[in-house]
Formats: sequence, structure tokens, C-alpha cells
Amino acid sequence: MSNSLVKRFWINSQDAYTVLWSDLLILRSRSGRYLITTTISPLLYLVAFGWGLGRGMSVNGTSYLQFVVPGIIALTAMTASFNGAGTRLNVDRLYFRSFDECLMAPISLLSLLLGKALIGVVRGLVSSIAFIAASLLLAPGFRVGPLFLMELLLTCLVFSFLGVLAALLARSHQDLATFSSLILLPMTFLGGTFFSLAQVPWGLKLALYALPLTHCSICLRAAALDQPVPWGSLLAIIFFLMLFFSGCMVVLNRSSL
Repeated sequence: MSNSLVKRFWINSQDAYTVLWSDLLILRSRSGRYLITTTISPLLYLVAFGWGLGRGMSVNGTSYLQFVVPGIIALTAMTASFNGAGTRLNVDRLYFRSFDECLMAPISLLSLLLGKALIGVVRGLVSSIAFIAASLLLAPGFRVGPLFLMELLLTCLVFSFLGVLAALLARSHQDLATFSSLILLPMTFLGGTFFSLAQVPWGLKLALYALPLTHCSICLRAAALDQPVPWGSLLAIIFFLMLFFSGCMVVLNRSSL
């Protein structure tokens, strides 16, 4: 029994990597431009909020600059992972019409989903690590340890699967842009990225805790500032990951019928 599970896992992993390979080749050929375009916005946020509006301010006993950097990292992971997985799949489905061929390939839907989602994870990690390297030079004082990297990986997974789900449900390129405007843009400024939720009214706080980016920001900030693990937010991230993954599998099963 265990040997068959290991064999199935190995086959699914190989198939997922095969699906991922073409996207990795595209990313490698455009890596320089990709790094420049995906790190400009986070660096501008850092300069505007960390050095501009937040100069001389402190939040919960830490400087505002150290407070805001983990939030911007969560924001960078969200944007790069969602766009890396969602936009690519949306183009394959609606422009090149190549996704239907993937559905007819002799691989499992799980392998196909993982292959399409992992490119978002790779892009999210690349963008986030590039910004972390710049942040350590510009704003030293936060910690990047194993727990931080694990939570960063979970963040990329959550928003990669959300990107895949949005792309599978989109019927046009405009649908994905509308989703980004209605869902991602509010999370950008309301997900605890640039401010603490401690002084937010209770009713609004409940609404903000329903956003996955809020919990990602809380977990990354706690790990970066060497604070206790916010287990509630960590479990919420895992819940969102399972929710988006399950949604993707349901939509893929319907598409393959």
C-alpha cells in the first residue's frame, strides 16, 4: 500500500513538473525584466510609507519601517503569485486556447493544477526574496528565519491557487482584471499591510480578518520581529489554502467533463 502511494506521488510530481517546465523556461528568459518590474512597486511602497509617512513613528514598540516591511513582503507575494499563476493560465485558456489540450493530456487533474499553480509560487518567491534582499540593506532589523520562509511559502501557495481559481472562472481577460480590482486592490490597503489592526473598530476588524492577506501579514510580521506565533492566523492561512485548492479541483472536474 505504501509503495503504491509513493509511486503515485512520484508520478504526480513528475507530471506537475512537466506542466511547470514551459513556464519556467519563459520565466528564465525574462528573469531580468521580471525582477525589475515586480520589485519597483514594493520599493516605492517602502520609500513612500516607510521613509516618508512613517518617519519617526513607532507601532507596538517597533519602528514603523520595521513594522511595514513584512507587510509589503506579504503584499509582494500576493501580487506576484496571483498574477504569475492567474494571468498565465488566463492567457493559455482564452488567447492561445492551449489549456484544453492540457485537459486532454494523460495526466491527473491534480498534477495539472499543481503545475499551473507552482509557477505562481515560483514567481512569488523570486519577487519576495528580491525585495527581502533590498529591504535588509535599506531597513535592517527584522529576522528572516525558517518560520518566516515557511509562512512566505504558504502565502505564495494561497494566492497562486486563488489566481488559478479566478482564471478558471474568468470568461474574458476583463473578468480577471475586474477580480483584481474588486478583491486584490482592497486587500492591498486593508489587509494589515500598512497599519496595525489594534485600533480598528471591532466591526471593521471582523471584516478585515476575513481577508487572507491580513493573516499572511500578521504571521510574516510576527516571524520577522521575533514575536510569538499567531496560531489563529496561521490556521486561517491553511484554511484559505485548502478552500482555494478545493475550489480549483471542483472547477477543473467540471471543465473536464
